[in-house]
Amino acid sequence: MRILIVSLYYFPDLTGIAKIIGETADWLVTQGHSVHVVTAPPHYPEWRIRSGTRRAWYARECRAEGRHVVWRCPVWVPTRPTGLTRLLYLASFAATSLPVILFQARWRPHIVVLIEPPLFCAPAAVFVSCTSGSLSWLNIKDFELDAAFALGILRSARIRRWMESVERWWLRRFDCVSSISPAMVERARQKGVASARLVLCRDFVDLDRIREDLDGAASMRARFGITPGQMMVLYSGNLGLKQGLEIVSEAARSLRHRPDIRFVICGEGAAKEALANSARGLCNIQLHGLVPEAELNALLHAADVHLLPQKVEAAELVMPSKLLYMLASARPIVATAELGTEVGQTVTACGGRLVSPGDASALGQALVEYAGDPVRRAQAGRAGRAYAQALFDRNVVLGEMLDQFVSRTSSRRGSGGEKAWARWGC
Repeated sequence: MRILIVSLYYFPDLTGIAKIIGETADWLVTQGHSVHVVTAPPHYPEWRIRSGTRRAWYARECRAEGRHVVWRCPVWVPTRPTGLTRLLYLASFAATSLPVILFQARWRPHIVVLIEPPLFCAPAAVFVSCTSGSLSWLNIKDFELDAAFALGILRSARIRRWMESVERWWLRRFDCVSSISPAMVERARQKGVASARLVLCRDFVDLDRIREDLDGAASMRARFGITPGQMMVLYSGNLGLKQGLEIVSEAARSLRHRPDIRFVICGEGAAKEALANSARGLCNIQLHGLVPEAELNALLHAADVHLLPQKVEAAELVMPSKLLYMLASARPIVATAELGTEVGQTVTACGGRLVSPGDASALGQALVEYAGDPVRRAQAGRAGRAYAQALFDRNVVLGEMLDQFVSRTSSRRGSGGEKAWARWGC
């Protein structure tokens, strides 16, 4: 099977969508399929093109004896993301990737998979699908438009109504629309996608790579200066607006009298400078960049407790992939989420703790309770690992996704392509 993936984020970026899509493409190739990826140079979550990569022109990378081809398209990356500059950033990738996506029609893919964000690439993806008679598939990792207005990145009510109508029109152009949680699938349904076209396609974690590593964990703790009697509280990943990371520094400030509780933050993103400013003067919190992929397992197991902060406005708009790695590491989780949300239900099912978003006092109290109860921490960690094995194992999740690819592609061929161009007016 020939599979075309269009994704703004891809390996070697280390967080979120990039990591998931990179591992998905690698897995599909190992299953004997050919994969072409149209993406940008590595730049996220640092919000700058990584040194050593081509900034202003196109590049092509060929792997696995030509069965895995990656096309890098230039993108304008704002140094200080705002509502307008984020739109320009997404639009720039849609513009520069357009000729490369259209060129893929000559390859005649069986499936065209667009990863949202950005939805700006939908016209090119659907056009190639129509011209090649292939299945068009939208995989929603983040409801970018809803999040932008919920978090105040965009504010105009008139613009919102117009953009939502455009979004709904394009969502209905795809043969299949998938998302990563039941709540997000339901949101797509509310936006007008027919139930027959909706698919639950969860994110995943490679459980073979996230396993207990006592030596690596001890070395990582020593690097951060964490002593055996201290509880290491870890947040690792994107430092963005959706996370509401100011609660972490507030909780650290309230616990500065507790030498046994130490906060470690490893990440990059638009909110890093503000977080560093809010943590200035605190000796119980330290900030670092993202660790290399090879050290991720050791970092996850170095923690005694994982933090998952999230603003209430983003509760049902994203399902953080970092949560799956926290579960796989067999460490307890404290999340700022309401019980009725997808994150809240997952964390409580594993014996983790929930506190109200923005309540730094409650966050600090939850950590104090965990510090005094290592048995409970161990029980919650084991429950999280078991939950990850049941729902998020990479081979199971991707196997189910591939079954959907095969069955829906076969059905489409059996119906003679189902009048591909009719989608533009349906």
